[in-house]
Amino acid sequence: MVNNVAVSGVNFELSDEQKMLQKMARDFASTEIIPVAEHFDRTAEFPIDIIKKGREVGLVNLNIPLEYGGPGANVFEECIVGEELAYGCSGISTAMSVNNLSSLPILISGTDQQKEYWLGERMVEKGHMAAYCVTEPAAGSDVAGMQTRAERKGDSYILNGSKIFISNVNYANFYTVFAVTTPGARHRGISCFIVERDTPGITVSKHFDKLGQRAADTAEITFENVEVPAANRIGEEGQGFMLAMKVFDHSRPGVAAGAVGVARRALEESVKYAKERQTMGVPIWQHQAVSHKIADMAINIEAARLLVWQAAWIVDQGVSNPRAAAYAKAFAADMAMKVTIDAVQVFGGYGYMKEYPVEKLMRDVKVFQIYEGTSEIQRNIIVRELFR
Repeated sequence: MVNNVAVSGVNFELSDEQKMLQKMARDFASTEIIPVAEHFDRTAEFPIDIIKKGREVGLVNLNIPLEYGGPGANVFEECIVGEELAYGCSGISTAMSVNNLSSLPILISGTDQQKEYWLGERMVEKGHMAAYCVTEPAAGSDVAGMQTRAERKGDSYILNGSKIFISNVNYANFYTVFAVTTPGARHRGISCFIVERDTPGITVSKHFDKLGQRAADTAEITFENVEVPAANRIGEEGQGFMLAMKVFDHSRPGVAAGAVGVARRALEESVKYAKERQTMGVPIWQHQAVSHKIADMAINIEAARLLVWQAAWIVDQGVSNPRAAAYAKAFAADMAMKVTIDAVQVFGGYGYMKEYPVEKLMRDVKVFQIYEGTSEIQRNIIVRELFR
């Protein structure tokens, strides 16, 4: 029970449809992602062709409802897919899933007309991509401290400011952007807007050279006197902060599922290597120092997945529960970091070499402790909810 929400009638067996979805994502990761993951990590190219293939089979725009032409997956099903794709490469998985995040403000607070046009016509029919713009150079974890300004001028807003560390921003056709409409009001003064990529005054930087998840485009975007129609505001003016918090409740279980996928890959690579590698006349898994490390990996991966599934299930019941999402995000991110570090240790000197996959897994997974709310912010949320 979490926040008095009882998980009644618990059944850990996936439905036939969910098993098919899981298998499709697993097969896609095996055939389309894993064989090229090293290439995209080395070159930092954007995997646009893989994203197009994913869209064709229904693994992109997962959360767009059937009525707008999307697959209509719920959060739980997004988590199933997210784990499998991140198992293949979390950088490519991130690039494939940004549309899910970017569409959430529209799904949660958009009008029927906005949903039909931006989700149905633009994302589904035309295959357009979007980016979610919240983080700023001086306002990451402190969302209420953002400085980007949207000033009302008649039937438009004039947008000025910048956002940083934005995924897919160089390849997006439009953005969901959070900006201050009432200066000094902090969380009560933020609103959300849909902004076309080709609007005059928008500048996007070259993608950043990152430690991990190098296949995912990450860059800075600047708005200089960008005119946005008032009709492109999502929800009421001043409701943007609460909308962003609702988005996180929906998105964090999926991010946590990705961390589980990376950790599962590290575990499986460790088991395979520990069977093959011998020291002192026996496979290294027979040394307790190694085998217990691998056992701990397995225990914590299973625990993290259960937290992810619980958080996703709660969201799908229409219940607001930021604590459950924070449990999943914090535990899964920290767990995956530890698992990948231990995987490198199991491989020893070979784990430090790019010839083997575990060094990439360790680099890729670090950002799970940072984006979508740091592990420290998740603990702040948990403490806040416990002491309400």
